Amino acid sequence: MIEKEKVNEQVLERTVKRARERNIIIPTYEEMRDPSKIPDKIKEELKSIGLWDLHPRNLFRITWKNEPVKSGGRFDGVNYIEIPPELSGVKARIFVLIGKFFPTGAHKVGATFGPLVEKLTRGAFDPTTQKALWPSTGNYCRGGAYDSNLLGCKSIAVLPEGMSKERFEWLESIGAEVYATPGTESNVKEVFDKTKELKAKYPEEIVVLNQFEEFGNPTWHYTVTGPAMEEVFEKEKKQGDKLSALFLTQGSAGTLGSGNYLRNKFPKIKIGAGEALQCPTMLYNGYGAHRIEGIGDKHIPWIMDVKNLDMAIAIDDEATMHLIRLFNEENGKMYLKKVLKGNPLVDRFDLLGISSIANILGSIKMAKYYELTENDFVFTVSTDSMELYQSRIQELREQYGEYAEMDAGKDFERYLTGISVDWVLEMSHWDKKRIHNLKYFTWIEQQGKTIEELNTQWFDNNYWVEKFESYKKWDELIKEFNERVGLIKNYR
Repeated sequence: MIEKEKVNEQVLERTVKRARERNIIIPTYEEMRDPSKIPDKIKEELKSIGLWDLHPRNLFRITWKNEPVKSGGRFDGVNYIEIPPELSGVKARIFVLIGKFFPTGAHKVGATFGPLVEKLTRGAFDPTTQKALWPSTGNYCRGGAYDSNLLGCKSIAVLPEGMSKERFEWLESIGAEVYATPGTESNVKEVFDKTKELKAKYPEEIVVLNQFEEFGNPTWHYTVTGPAMEEVFEKEKKQGDKLSALFLTQGSAGTLGSGNYLRNKFPKIKIGAGEALQCPTMLYNGYGAHRIEGIGDKHIPWIMDVKNLDMAIAIDDEATMHLIRLFNEENGKMYLKKVLKGNPLVDRFDLLGISSIANILGSIKMAKYYELTENDFVFTVSTDSMELYQSRIQELREQYGEYAEMDAGKDFERYLTGISVDWVLEMSHWDKKRIHNLKYFTWIEQQGKTIEELNTQWFDNNYWVEKFESYKKWDELIKEFNERVGLIKNYR
């Protein structure tokens, strides 16, 4: 819990002044979970604002419930799709929450909201003198740079040089300070090293907001994403249906915070965490490099509640890269329209980015492993869409040649209907403890965490409850902050 004595009044007063000058009102977690609680005058104002616009009112669009339009949208229920059994090859109903309709086109604006806002509202970050540094392997630093801009803060993005060129171009377009580190998606340590170097060089100027250790990241998903999944289940369920499984590639482990919420509501749920087969850290303490942009490897995030997991699954990056061709190349879509008998969903597969494909594959593996039926619901998310991966499609064309209908048939049979339950670990108590203990090498040896807290994470269940329930205290701070800024009274 955040205590009152931790508030720095001197810094907070400067932050309040900056917010007043920049027309900033901060939404509460309750409003992001349930936009019906947002003042009507703010909703009216959103009618003239584009979804990606650098406008402070877009903070209120950090929700799964945005109307799926580019400009002027309000709120229209959770955005999601269902993967038909003809595509998945399983009877279980697989639902995917869609991240494209967040500002920036990815739900990471939620994951970055918590770490920055809880500091701004108690004077632990000074937007007039400090910069927010966002270590990332992709979308997190995009979300961080965007939220920073809306909240009147300067930002620094640190990410691997091998990420898609569209990411770098976008970051530069909104004025972020960008540092590219050696390697690709799985080179997280290099990102940490550069972050440490910059922090040492500018100790007072930089505040590091590391997605792998900031509890504002999974807390946002606990508070907003988990309830969104529950809402879809309640809408779609029939008599006898069960919310049976959740699968998410681990990445920063932020989205897995939704699993802690769902476990409270559905105690029998099975929760699976995924990683790339080319870098099987959870499965084999492994190393390597992979191409599933959106998930990082070679370490276990500090914010990951390993005890809450049931399964670890490795996804072959060959499968994800071939399937983005199947879902996006014209011959691939023509083939799928035949398989799905004209289902219009085929024309929406561009809603699924690379890590989203991995999430669907992991969901299928879980459904097959647990022999789930048509009464079982499996949930996952599409972090982002293909919007910032078009260069990857072109690279695959250059590598493999033009995509023919024969290629589509082979990819469909091999990577979808032919997917097996290999590279799957149903975790015992000691499997979980082994994975949890891997935190030691990154966080104790390298990043200065304590062995006492590592042990508390494992042995004290209240540790995680208090972390995730802290959003209630943060909402109080947000309300107090908005009152001090004084703009919210104009919207009541």
